[in-house]
Amino acid sequence: MSEPVTVRILDREYTVGVSDDERAGLASAARMLDARMRELRGGNKMVAPDRLAVLTALNLAHELQQQSAKPAAPGRAALALVDEANRKLDTLLAQS
Repeated sequence: MSEPVTVRILDREYTVGVSDDERAGLASAARMLDARMRELRGGNKMVAPDRLAVLTALNLAHELQQQSAKPAAPGRAALALVDEANRKLDTLLAQS
């Protein structure tokens, strides 16, 4: 059953429906995304949030590609988790 969860990213709140077993993962992903976006933004508060989100997603996708290109990477389970996180982030971004 899907329950609404509110996460905060760059001082904006987003509500997403997730199951109880996904709640902790979503909260963790939101904290990671918030931290990465703040890191990338640095002291420049004038960067448009949508541009910042795309640049952060591009950096994370690049890191994922590098990780998956390594031999003997954990593989499919990790990629499935990242795909699920990406779907949830797409939903969050579509709500803004």
